[in-house]
Amino acid sequence: MLLGDTNFIDLPLYIKGKVRNVYDLGDKLLIVVTDRISAFDVVFPNLIPNKGKVLNGISKFWFDYTKDIVDNHVITTDVSEYPEGLSKFKEELEGRSMLVKKIKMIPAECIVRGYLEGSGLKDYKATGSICGIKLPEGLRQADKLPEPIFTPSTKESEGHDQNVSFEGLCNAIGTELAEKLRDISLALYEKASKYAESKGIILADTKFEFGILDGKIVVGDELFTPDSSRFWDMNEYEPGRAQKSFDKQFLREYLETIDWDKNPPAPTLPDDVVKNTELKYIEAYERLTGNKLV
Repeated sequence: MLLGDTNFIDLPLYIKGKVRNVYDLGDKLLIVVTDRISAFDVVFPNLIPNKGKVLNGISKFWFDYTKDIVDNHVITTDVSEYPEGLSKFKEELEGRSMLVKKIKMIPAECIVRGYLEGSGLKDYKATGSICGIKLPEGLRQADKLPEPIFTPSTKESEGHDQNVSFEGLCNAIGTELAEKLRDISLALYEKASKYAESKGIILADTKFEFGILDGKIVVGDELFTPDSSRFWDMNEYEPGRAQKSFDKQFLREYLETIDWDKNPPAPTLPDDVVKNTELKYIEAYERLTGNKLV
């Protein structure tokens, strides 16, 4: 089953993101992960089969695996335990949704980088630093950093998030909270990257979103998915060039070959791009969790 929207759910819509539809159940939220895909902040008309199940399943795996470091917002992923008569949508929601606690989100995106890529690479080329953190000279694209670094960004209601220094984050949310977020983020990255390496996968970088519940920090949204993280195959890793990743690789490569200005509307994708993207997502799920996608 492909799921592009969730209009069949007659509950107040809390947030509609590029991929997730979130419903308000009072002190709880229902997160439904659709098969939509976006690139360059534009949602495409095509759906990617199984993408929602992959993202939901990987997050569920990591939330459970890291709960010794920080609590998370998950209540259950068992549709039969959902309230408000949602069990009648078992077929649509099974495997691609979770019931979570409603937490007060902290207006910061907590990014940890273990390798030099993306906006971090651009910063480094321009300044020799990332978010004010000085790095050794002569690093190449995709080089492993001497140690993982915490490079936060602000959450903007409109437009792109803005990278900030750690001092900037302290000014925005307070030093004590910023230090806690940094320490938790680095601990999460260390545990997950070691696990991923045991599966032959490099966790290059990732981002987290945290909230507060009953005075405690809780990790929410998604966790170590191919949409929030860069995963590379260890066997194909070669610094000095872009790496093949377990996410939108085929989509991005295709978009660079066509005449599209990266503004809406997005073009319709060919079948082979859709299929290869699906296979990469499924491979990430099965290698990381050790389970077959059902």
